[in-house]
Amino acid sequence: MPYKLIIFDFDGTLADTFPWFTGVLNDVAARYRFRRVEADEVERLRGLSARQLLVHLGIPAWKLPFIARHMRRLATDDGEPAPIFPGSEAMLRDLREAGLVLAIVSSNTERNIRRALGPETAGLFSHYACGAGLFGKAGKFRQIARRAGVEHRHCLCIGDEIRDFEAASDAGMAFGAVTWGFTSRPALQSLDPAFLFARIDEIEARRFVDAGLPDRPEGTGHRTTPRPRMVKQTSPEADR
Repeated sequence: MPYKLIIFDFDGTLADTFPWFTGVLNDVAARYRFRRVEADEVERLRGLSARQLLVHLGIPAWKLPFIARHMRRLATDDGEPAPIFPGSEAMLRDLREAGLVLAIVSSNTERNIRRALGPETAGLFSHYACGAGLFGKAGKFRQIARRAGVEHRHCLCIGDEIRDFEAASDAGMAFGAVTWGFTSRPALQSLDPAFLFARIDEIEARRFVDAGLPDRPEGTGHRTTPRPRMVKQTSPEADR
């Protein structure tokens, strides 16, 4: 079996949190003194990497931990759990029944994630590594692989952001991009991920079981483990 461990992102991949994110962003901007986002520029910002977005918003690196902690607290204090994308539970059950090990690596908290998934769906995951820094997922991916006892070349990371791709590449793992989250489809497609999913029901166990993997040492480059590739640093103003 080429892939044995599937590592999911949560926000934007399993949970539809983008509307919540855009809804609270300007209040957070006022609190931490960074640039507001207007409604007519949201779609354009979906083509940016996390680093490009930070530059555009004028957020210095030293503020990131404070902003991230504040947003996690907002999500925890929200009365309603994050809505899960329809079809997610059936998809996860299909993967688990096929013998694949499931894990979640997220910047969100395990408490918020379990509350949103519910006990049955949360129980489909064997490993959680939560509270990752904005650019700290690569270490969490390696940690999960060690815990699961799975070689990196048999791991597939699934997420919706360019930083997820960069972290998977840094960890020597394959990446599957979902197009229903934060980052736009063209931006994800330009990364040449191992998989590009347009619908949740395209995440099927048979695709991972049947996918061929070259017999190469771990860490060598091939399409299922793309090498890290940074998106050209441009600002939205450059497109005007």
